[in-house]
Amino acid sequence: MNTQPPSFSRRSLLRATAVAAFAVSGSSLLAACASADGDAESGSAKGKVSATNPFGIDESAALDVVVFKGGYSDEYAKFDEKLYSKKYPKAKISHSGITEIQTELQPRFVAGDPPDVIDNSGAKKIAMGTLVAEGQLAELADLLKSPSVDDPDTTVEDTLLPSTLDVTTFDGKAMGLPYVFTVNGFWYSQTLFDKHGWTWPTTWDGLTELAAKIKKAGIAPFAYGGTTAPDYFFSPLMALAAKQGGVDVIKAIDNLEAKAWQAEPVKAAAEAIAGLASSGYFLKGSEGLDHTQAQTAWVQGKAALYHAGSYVENEMKAITPDGFDMVFGPVPPLTADGALPQSALHAVAGEIFVVPAKAKNLRGGKEFLRIMLSKEAASNFTETTHALTIVKGATGDNDFGSTALGSVLKAVTAAGDDLFNYRFMSWYADLATTLKSEVANLLAGRIDAAEFLTTMQAKADDIAADPSITKFKI
Repeated sequence: MNTQPPSFSRRSLLRATAVAAFAVSGSSLLAACASADGDAESGSAKGKVSATNPFGIDESAALDVVVFKGGYSDEYAKFDEKLYSKKYPKAKISHSGITEIQTELQPRFVAGDPPDVIDNSGAKKIAMGTLVAEGQLAELADLLKSPSVDDPDTTVEDTLLPSTLDVTTFDGKAMGLPYVFTVNGFWYSQTLFDKHGWTWPTTWDGLTELAAKIKKAGIAPFAYGGTTAPDYFFSPLMALAAKQGGVDVIKAIDNLEAKAWQAEPVKAAAEAIAGLASSGYFLKGSEGLDHTQAQTAWVQGKAALYHAGSYVENEMKAITPDGFDMVFGPVPPLTADGALPQSALHAVAGEIFVVPAKAKNLRGGKEFLRIMLSKEAASNFTETTHALTIVKGATGDNDFGSTALGSVLKAVTAAGDDLFNYRFMSWYADLATTLKSEVANLLAGRIDAAEFLTTMQAKADDIAADPSITKFKI
């Protein structure tokens, strides 16, 4: 079985029964497709370079923008498009807000007619490893070195939070722009906690003791979306492993090292997560819920804790009861003397924007991203979604009246430089798929921690040994 992420070959497309389905062949791209390092930019619309137009875009060239219409909606992008139009009034902008990026855009990539800028996000996104390995993306080095919109003496790169580009950097090249700075951890209602006199624990033993109290009060301690997002609960597993053993534990997994999944901190973390299942701490029926249903049960008070990213407030704002007072709690460490402090966070820059190498207005796509990284655009995003961007200090300490955002700002300040993330899920599509199914099995109690780790190590070893799969290293 070929574990290479699916290819965009014309032959495999013609063999498919539906043009929207991803091909499974490992054959190469269309010969006409330009590579990220080729002459694609010379073939896109071009104008005169100036201090305010650093990419030399054609100011009258149309701009084709496709945005994932998910938890953040796509209204923020429309705001950014207005900023672009204000600067380039002759440019006609085409906006599409869609949910199935892979299904709708794969045919356009194959035809050599991709949009100029894409928010490649959501459950149906295209694997970044696939796009990079097949030369479908333009490198963004010139964007990072360009002057920021707010200060011509400061580069775009210098306006970004540290390490936020790690997830889109392949072999030292920035191939995408992750826009949203997301922290992952447990979420709960401060109102509910105050009612029962509960406080957020500082160790994993404290969390399990809290779970016992929650269960005794007649509430399920945890909920999760077993059909669509069981891997949300992989984040606390990795947080436990990293806080116990340090970031090298995560790097070993990302780098497909032998026995990485058998490291003692990873074993201890998997056993801790399995213990939640064996103790009956999950909401009954979570296995059959999707993430939206699980989140709904949580805000309805059927479960006290939900693990997710800081996007969850915006996703649930329409049905979260008044007075819920949503707040964030970092994953408590296994012990008080681990390699990382209790305040360390699994933080990831997500909502990844890319500029296709074959874009007709490639320069315009980069300029759109430069505008998105202005403080005006970033502040608007945070005000409307209560989520942070990767732009440093775009909103100061303003929480816009949100207890959730306020708690995230405090957590990020407390964490300082103690931030970590893992990348293998975006690098190796098949490994991510295996992880999702095996985490589901672990949470449902169908397998134990040892079986989970054995399966994951075997899959990682298969990928490491397959010469047809492009490998990436930290």
